Amino acid sequence: MPSGTVLLLGARSDIGGEIAQRVCRGRDVVLAARGGGELEDVEKQLRSAGAASVVAVDFDATDLESHRRVVREAGEVTTAIVAFGILGDQELAERDETEAARIATVDYLAQVNMLTVLASEMAAGEIYAFSSIAGWRARRANYVYGSTKAGLDAYCQGLMDRLHGTDVNLILARPGFVIGSMTEGMKPAVMSVTPDVVAEAVVEAAGRGRSATVWIPRRLAVLAAIMRLVPRPVWRHMPR
Repeated sequence: MPSGTVLLLGARSDIGGEIAQRVCRGRDVVLAARGGGELEDVEKQLRSAGAASVVAVDFDATDLESHRRVVREAGEVTTAIVAFGILGDQELAERDETEAARIATVDYLAQVNMLTVLASEMAAGEIYAFSSIAGWRARRANYVYGSTKAGLDAYCQGLMDRLHGTDVNLILARPGFVIGSMTEGMKPAVMSVTPDVVAEAVVEAAGRGRSATVWIPRRLAVLAAIMRLVPRPVWRHMPR
């Protein structure tokens, strides 16, 4: 059975919670979220899944200087789930630079900052990070969000190489549309998945004991290859 602390960064994340439930048995769990409150349902689920203890702490992803302190105070972290993020408002971001910067800060800058901290602080274990099909080729409908995922994906590929030969592995998820609280009210896209499907795929990949990039579902990789070939006059009219 794995030992060490499970740190869930973005504790209200559907996917993050599903992953934590699968890896928490017999382990201490730290839930990090803005305000640190209103996490009773998550705490209950993790205790039911066998967590030895569950503690909630305040975490503001945009407070970059706090990241290292949050990680250190969590204890001996051997599983880190970097699950915070926002979709943001694309239409607003097109005319309001503060919204564009907010999306970029949470979904790219803060992610890079936290992943850098985790890679330097963890001695062993696995880090889960989340890219998206949205970053494979930026679309007119959500190019601000998509650009952050493109940058994060590139960063994670390099980080995997940096971690090669160490006892820390990075599992990068590349899911399609995920049906959950973050996308509530939106029409599901082709090859949509649910949070539990994403969690199963990445936890299975982590069990192989090496860094990996995981398309979810796997056949999404074929669609991604086709996406690269679509002419721009057609591509600019593609939906989210």
